[in-house]
Order: sequence, then structure tokens, then C-alpha cells
Amino acid sequence: MQQPTLAFGMLRRVHHIAFNVRSLAASRQFWGEILGLHELTGSELPETLKALAMAGKVASFAMPDDTIIDLFSEPDLVPPNPDPTQQFTRANHLAFDIDPDCFDQAVSVLKTHQVPIDHGPVSRPTGRGIYFYDPDGFMVEIRCNAANPPISASQELPETLASVQLAASS
Repeated sequence: MQQPTLAFGMLRRVHHIAFNVRSLAASRQFWGEILGLHELTGSELPETLKALAMAGKVASFAMPDDTIIDLFSEPDLVPPNPDPTQQFTRANHLAFDIDPDCFDQAVSVLKTHQVPIDHGPVSRPTGRGIYFYDPDGFMVEIRCNAANPPISASQELPETLASVQLAASS
């Protein structure tokens, strides 16, 4: 007998993501000021977190799609390796989607705030991305779709592009 499973669509979206952070102040600046997420306060906070927030042990940020990022203060937290490129965690990175017209501005903001960049910006046929670290060494990505999606093999190439490809192959 087959075990029951959840059907596709029963899980509607990610509700929240929770991170342990060493410095709530540094993380508030990163997630709120640099990345521009809205910090939940007062009645915006879920009842389950109000006491922790009042005690300075959690900060919660909202995304435009209502996904919540909870930051739990763990000041004694020490990463297994201070070099974020050498750490093993069960999560690889968190990726945010941005409008292609805003991508370069996002890169500029990260550089202005001297956010540690792992790699990028990178350009791929599917879009662009940049990978960087939060104050606790967790990798974050800002990515966007290609402004003009890649041409599939079944679509006709414009004459100028076709000419370039033919010339390159001969």
C-alpha cells in the first residue's frame, strides 16, 4: 500500500524563513536598510513572536509577497569555520528575485555598503545574478530574469543574428 503524500499545490508558498544571527543590530541593518525589507513592529508581529521581539531576541522582516524572514538573536553562535566559503550548512543560499531594470542598482547598493561579494555579477542566458554574504556568513543571491528571454531553437532568429552565427561557424 502506497503511503499518503501531499498533492502538488497543497503547500502554497514559503511562509517564513528563520535565521540564527550573532548581531541583531548588524542583521537589522543588512536585511532592513541595505536590502530594503520592511521590519514588522507592534501589531504587525505575530502573537507568537511579540514577547521575543519586546525582549530584543527576534526581528521579523516582510517581503512584498508576505514571506517573512525571522532573525533570532544567538550572540554566542560561532560558525564552524569563520570563512563562509568553507562552511557546511544544510542550506546553500537564499535567492531574491528583482526586476531586471533594478539589478544594476542592487549591485551598486551592495558595493556602496561594502557587503562581502562571493561572486558576480554573472550573466547567463536565463538572467543575471550576484552572490553575497549576510553579516553571519550566509550566502544570499539577488537574481533577475533575462530582459529578453533566450531564443529557443524552434524560434526563427533575426537575420542579423543568424548572419553572425553563420559567419562564426564557417
